Amino acid sequence: MIWQKALSVLIGYGFGLFQTAFIIGKLNHIDIRDYGSGNSGTTNAMRTLGKKSGFITYFGDMFKAVLAIIVTYFLFSKNCNDHQFLIALYTGFGAILGHNFPFYMNFRGGKGIATFSGLVIGLLMFDWKFFAFGFVIFFGTLLITKYVSLSSLVLMFCFFVEMVVFGQLKMIHGLHDSDRLEAYILAFVLMALSFIRHRANIKRLLSGTERRVGDKKEAKHV
Repeated sequence: MIWQKALSVLIGYGFGLFQTAFIIGKLNHIDIRDYGSGNSGTTNAMRTLGKKSGFITYFGDMFKAVLAIIVTYFLFSKNCNDHQFLIALYTGFGAILGHNFPFYMNFRGGKGIATFSGLVIGLLMFDWKFFAFGFVIFFGTLLITKYVSLSSLVLMFCFFVEMVVFGQLKMIHGLHDSDRLEAYILAFVLMALSFIRHRANIKRLLSGTERRVGDKKEAKHV
């Protein structure tokens, strides 16, 4: 099953290369990475180009992970039927890598949260819990703190915890017993990658200078 996992990552990476914010920025005659936080993602698009561009960016970055998971689901539905949950995780992981590190943009992409939400939505084919808990955790944290970055980090941490807890309790539909440890490792890597990509946000959160939802648009990045 090694080649199916590797191919799933590659397929996910290919879908992840569709950089919604970058494309919208070019349509507005800018490189989104030269503005605001310098990030090619939903939050920076919303703050730099407005709410409409932000929503389009989110749905574009989310759907590419969902579509990638659907592709690999049907591609490996016969010979990996008992391991489809793990295949979906690998596919989503690849999509996040493609979003964060697009080779044609000198590996300067986004932070992967919108694409990660697409992974969670894709997992609805197997289990509803990750979506339900993720929705409550992200928006609950956002409502209380008004920090998108903190909400994203809490979401990723809780996803890892949920994967381990539900996995150990054998409460994840579609996750084969032999795949549990691998799923835990993938969830941990996704969480660690998110924290690494948000390291600048973490510094600002600790110093009290992180921007909250509702702040004005960002100026040109220098």
